Amino acid sequence: MKSRKITLSFKKIKFFGGLILASFLLFIIFAMIEGNRLSKANAASLSERVASATPFLPGDEPEEFDFNNPLQVQLTATPRPTVVYEEGAYPTSIPQILPTMPNISPYSLPAGFNPLTGKPPALPGLLERRPLASNVTLYPRYVRPQSGLTRSDVVFEYYIEGGLTRFIAVFYGNNAEHVGPVRSGRFFDEHVARMYQSYLVFKYADPRVYDYLKATDIRDFLIVPGSTACPPYIVGKQDRDTYNNIFFNTIKFADCLEKQNKDNSRPDLRAGYFSMVPPSFAEPVLGIFARYSLDDYHYWGYDPLTHKYYRHQETNNLRNGNSPNYAPLIDNLTGQQVNTDNIVYLFVPHTFENKYQEEDEVYHIDLFGSGQAVLFRDGIVLPAYWQRIATDQPLLLTDPSGVPLSLKPGRTFYEVLGENSTYTQQNAQWHFEFETP
Repeated sequence: MKSRKITLSFKKIKFFGGLILASFLLFIIFAMIEGNRLSKANAASLSERVASATPFLPGDEPEEFDFNNPLQVQLTATPRPTVVYEEGAYPTSIPQILPTMPNISPYSLPAGFNPLTGKPPALPGLLERRPLASNVTLYPRYVRPQSGLTRSDVVFEYYIEGGLTRFIAVFYGNNAEHVGPVRSGRFFDEHVARMYQSYLVFKYADPRVYDYLKATDIRDFLIVPGSTACPPYIVGKQDRDTYNNIFFNTIKFADCLEKQNKDNSRPDLRAGYFSMVPPSFAEPVLGIFARYSLDDYHYWGYDPLTHKYYRHQETNNLRNGNSPNYAPLIDNLTGQQVNTDNIVYLFVPHTFENKYQEEDEVYHIDLFGSGQAVLFRDGIVLPAYWQRIATDQPLLLTDPSGVPLSLKPGRTFYEVLGENSTYTQQNAQWHFEFETP
């Protein structure tokens, strides 16, 4: 096949942006008409929902985003990675999901719907609490299968050290009696806890990380193992060393908070943009591969029948001429293969805690401000930007022209890459390569 280079900075992206903008205009016009029908009291109530007074607000916040005027988003343009496109025939027939619910925006979320997924919770009343974010380790390989990922609303995967990654899963609209194995925390976990105003579950941390977290305003929301059944950490039944065999019970956690008279009030979280109907003009993508290192790589395969992405994880390293080998990543709690409705690759700055000891690999991952992203949903790809416009609210995704992008209702996996990471495109496959600073 003949190869050619294209740069997404963005002649092609501007074209996509124009098309995406056109598709959103009708929705925006409808939203604006409906917004004008709101009473002053309702309008005031809406504005209060965007940013609530919580212990997660640090004080110096950026200007709040006006969700009634989404086109005002201003993004800082940064060079986009170069894409190598291999010419070939793309599949043209991918079954799409028929709409079963209306489009959802931050100001049109139906009562009782989960703002993180755009869907109702698994049980009534689950949303009347704080979310919970828990670390879930991926290494060493014998910890697999992990537990609880298929019950989560949102999952972030990020680089820790030594060529390895870790998950942090957010539970809000569902529970899991076993989440883990739970391992040590990292600086990045603070971002997730603040975005979702959640409790943060981890198994202690490097002293630099732990001391820092204990000195912040989220110290009362840190959940580490104790000498009692509250918090509800559990030693697993598997034949593993104790260090990699600690799990967390999100069901019992609510009772512990009540017994200890701790805050478990529902936070004021901004809903995302959700739509069951994807753009029809985007390029189809059936396989998404990512390599963080010679020891840590994975791929997501899209199933046109279920309209979901399924996770496959490496089973060997790529040293000494080894070829890639994968196995389905299974959730031991449910017996299901780890799956998701949306995958978002985020390009985020990584900086060393100590630049003079880079081999130490203690990173700050600066998920604040804006950056570039790539969104996969319904077997298609959409170039995007991410914005963290308020410290205590989830990420916002937009197209290059600033129009919010809709996720498919359901679970979202965020894959956090260094801002210098690259990707290639070949037929209906995308390949991401993680780069450290």
